[in-house]
Amino acid sequence: AVIQSSSATTVMVIGFVNAGLMSLGQAAGVIMGANIGTTMTAQLIAFNLTDYAPLAVGIGVAMWLTAKKKRLKHTAEILVGFGILFIGMDMMGSGLKPLAELQAFKDIMISLNNPVLGMLVGLGMTTLIQSSSASIGVLQALAGQGLININIAFPILFGDNIGTTTTGLISSIGANKTAKRAAVLHFLFNLIGTILFMTVLRLPIQALVLKISPNDIQRQIANAHTFFNLINVIIQLPFASLLVKIAEKLVTGEDDEVKYASQYLDYRIIETPSIAIGQVNKEVARMGDIVLENLNDVELLFVDEAYDKMDEIFEKEQLINRIEREITDYLVNLSKASLSDSQHHHIDNLFYAVNDIERIGDHIENLAELSKSNQESGLRFSEEASEELKLMFSKSKEAFKYAMIAFRDMDFDSAIKVQALEEEVDRLEKQNRDNHIGRLSKDMCITSVGITFLDGLSNLERISDHSFNISQYVLDEFKNK
Repeated sequence: AVIQSSSATTVMVIGFVNAGLMSLGQAAGVIMGANIGTTMTAQLIAFNLTDYAPLAVGIGVAMWLTAKKKRLKHTAEILVGFGILFIGMDMMGSGLKPLAELQAFKDIMISLNNPVLGMLVGLGMTTLIQSSSASIGVLQALAGQGLININIAFPILFGDNIGTTTTGLISSIGANKTAKRAAVLHFLFNLIGTILFMTVLRLPIQALVLKISPNDIQRQIANAHTFFNLINVIIQLPFASLLVKIAEKLVTGEDDEVKYASQYLDYRIIETPSIAIGQVNKEVARMGDIVLENLNDVELLFVDEAYDKMDEIFEKEQLINRIEREITDYLVNLSKASLSDSQHHHIDNLFYAVNDIERIGDHIENLAELSKSNQESGLRFSEEASEELKLMFSKSKEAFKYAMIAFRDMDFDSAIKVQALEEEVDRLEKQNRDNHIGRLSKDMCITSVGITFLDGLSNLERISDHSFNISQYVLDEFKNK
């Protein structure tokens, strides 16, 4: 009822299901509720408040220009929207009036006395417009000008309710299997309802709406639309679990495991920024988990010569890069949505955090490349160098781990710990460089392997620097609250 579109609500639901925020059973309930809510548009149009529309627009514009609070501005936008709705309906009605004189139009109207043909026209019209509210508005405008009667309007109205499901079906293309089932469930729900009303309930409902509003055909259409969706929900709600099972039978199979793509990002929910931002947070946390796995593996590779880890590290680095690109593209699109100041600020921090996590992945790749060079040259670190590297790895990993805990949980204490660890890594890096120079002067170390050692220290120090940056974004979020 709030967004005046069951199609838009269904697309959002499909996005939530695809992102794992909603189960198929929950989606069924929301879809049924959306079908009832969307009938409010037709009821509003039936009030025929055209004479007051310019006044609503004028008051709305004046409020919008003078209001300082966002709530008042939103109220003003609602007034302007309602005013434009009724002005548009009046203009459309006036434009349709001359059709009554056209013989071709009269012939078409006569052919629509066939209920099945009328239903197909409604289905096709809503499929093209992608909005049952808009197509029913056109139907009310035609009826208001005396171009169609209630006998013709009813089948078209029922067809509109099937046509509105095509938006969800189209939206589900590229989504996971559960999201596809949600779209199919919406189609089944409206199809079954249409069959019931076309075969059993049409005449009783038609008699009821004629009795309620005998002289107002626009209200008759609005009431018929409301009764259709309300009664359809009452009849089918007890069988919602059965509808879910049928949808699962029609859309079979399991989703393929996604290895080289994001798992939580869905462009269908960008219009709901608070939820979309939450999904980005989950994807960034997932990206951090993969980077931490690679950091653990590269320690085994770099220090303990576990060369069997090398290919896996490079493969995960490719995955990390792709996730980073997908998150960045998603954030660019999300930043264009209607956002609050705090949401804009959080998105800016997400851009920076994703970049820092990706850079940590790059430093891990650098360490793997250094190990590959050692393997090819047959070089090994001395026992002292290996112990120093293990300590550096331990502190760098700890810094990154606490940085990701701070990010995931918005944990102030973990963010503070990262700062202390970053300082300790800086101290260790300088100390280990000095130790290495001492070993070189005593001929205890080969120069070529020493270069790899120093490069390794540098990469580990940079990992702690990027971890520090992530912790700073978390602390910045606390300052912005």
